[in-house]
Amino acid sequence: MWIPFNKPYLTGRELGYIRQAHEAHHLSGDGSFTRRCSEWLARATGCRKALLTHSCTAALEMSALLAGIGRGDEVIMPSFTFVSTANAFALRGGVPVFVDIRADTLNIDESRIEAAITPRTRAIAVIHYAGIACEIAAIRGLAERRGLLLIEDAAQALGAAWQGRPLGSFGHLAALSFHETKNVISGEGGALLINAPELAARAEIAREKGTNRGAFLRGEVDKYTWVDLGSSFLPSDILAAFLWAQLEEAQEINRRRMAMWTRYHEAFADLERDGLLRRPIVPRDASHNAHGYFLLLAGPEARQEFIETLRRDGVHAVFHYVPLHSSPAGGRFGRASGQMDVTDSMSGRLVRLPLWIGLEAHQDYVIERCRRALT
Repeated sequence: MWIPFNKPYLTGRELGYIRQAHEAHHLSGDGSFTRRCSEWLARATGCRKALLTHSCTAALEMSALLAGIGRGDEVIMPSFTFVSTANAFALRGGVPVFVDIRADTLNIDESRIEAAITPRTRAIAVIHYAGIACEIAAIRGLAERRGLLLIEDAAQALGAAWQGRPLGSFGHLAALSFHETKNVISGEGGALLINAPELAARAEIAREKGTNRGAFLRGEVDKYTWVDLGSSFLPSDILAAFLWAQLEEAQEINRRRMAMWTRYHEAFADLERDGLLRRPIVPRDASHNAHGYFLLLAGPEARQEFIETLRRDGVHAVFHYVPLHSSPAGGRFGRASGQMDVTDSMSGRLVRLPLWIGLEAHQDYVIERCRRALT
């Protein structure tokens, strides 16, 4: 038996909706399924406008474009994140400024952000690791006081909230992912959520290759032309058709994932009491979406031995992430602000366990193998 780290879940309606898109003879971007998905996301998150993109990376690159990031402009972010968070700004000549994370949530340490601000700072980019919110309200307040753009990399956070408010609705802009490893998927895919009204029109133009094609299709102009910078960020309506089948079941998907997350959490409580590991910490104000379940072990050697033992037992567990500040590109394009002790420690200890719809039938085996590997 082999239990993979991830297994994409299909609701059963994906191919039927793709066929409908084909029969409607609209396969390119902004067809009827794109509109359905965009409207669903706007309702679910409370954002002013939701624009589907072909990836979360594309949404982040749109954010950098809309933020006006140029050569030497600085963007504060955690080092403990995926490369796309930094790449989006470095591609425009910006400088990622890496800040350490909190030991509890593994999200950016809000108390260290202000010290990283310089006259060149233009934005703060945060993530919500494993769908658990960072201290987003406090960070938003800081961004407002210092006149900085706040960007949420909410790739893992659809369906999660802070104090009852959906993640993705706090930043001026937010990026979502529908990669096959996320809760709701379309293989590849993403969305840009716009909360700042002054950015909505420019976002639409940037997504349409810098043209005012959207205004033309609405009859607001008699022809469309190149009016600003942009690129081809639209997904096809085929991709949106697949996504729509997932969004229809988003609540049920998250419910089933939460049951598995809770099963893991209860199963390892005694090992945490015995000092053999540490479980995820969810702040009282955070409502997470069970995007992922992880354990923190004693150190890199213990983690590697744990992963190898599980692999021999047919269970695929993985580490996450290699810190950006210590990566080759991170050294070339960015810089660290202050010590990164927590980031370095946590990244060497963290191991992610399988969590996907259908794992329910095998979860007891995974738990038993994990416990045996640790005791």
